[in-house]
Amino acid sequence: MLITRLSAAALFAFICASAHAQDKPTDAQIAHIAYTAGVIDIDNAKLALKMSKAAPVRAFANDMMRDHSAVNDKALALVKKLKVTPEDNDTSRSLVKQAVDTRQSLSMLNGDAFDKAYVENEVAYHKTVNGALETVLIPDASNGELKTLLQTGLKIFQGHEQHAEHLAASLK
Repeated sequence: MLITRLSAAALFAFICASAHAQDKPTDAQIAHIAYTAGVIDIDNAKLALKMSKAAPVRAFANDMMRDHSAVNDKALALVKKLKVTPEDNDTSRSLVKQAVDTRQSLSMLNGDAFDKAYVENEVAYHKTVNGALETVLIPDASNGELKTLLQTGLKIFQGHEQHAEHLAASLK
């Protein structure tokens, strides 16, 4: 889906630009951006489980729910331990807006068309989030525990990206 790829590229550019426009994002902002990205993928997976009948797509969606929930649970425990309140910001709000628009578009599809669009969105979304983690969020995190959690999440999410790419190739 060309629109999804272009939207993901625009979102990545926005994440990088807005994070650096406010100088260096704070750890509270970084935590909120990362947590928001995880919630978005969990919500996308819930939609896939509702809409898809294809076993490989459903298995992938279950993996997304499990892994992103686990990382978000660790993130919540960390911010509680550090007594940090995650801070909403332009980047997290933009992520949410685009996610709502994407889910609305996906929900109008059925069958194979839904499966293909969902998986292609997952490829583009993971490329975007992984790129933001590598180039902005991890380098700009100042707390060592937050940085480590983001690095661990990146490794998991790179696996998701590869899984989504293989699944997308099988759906063509």
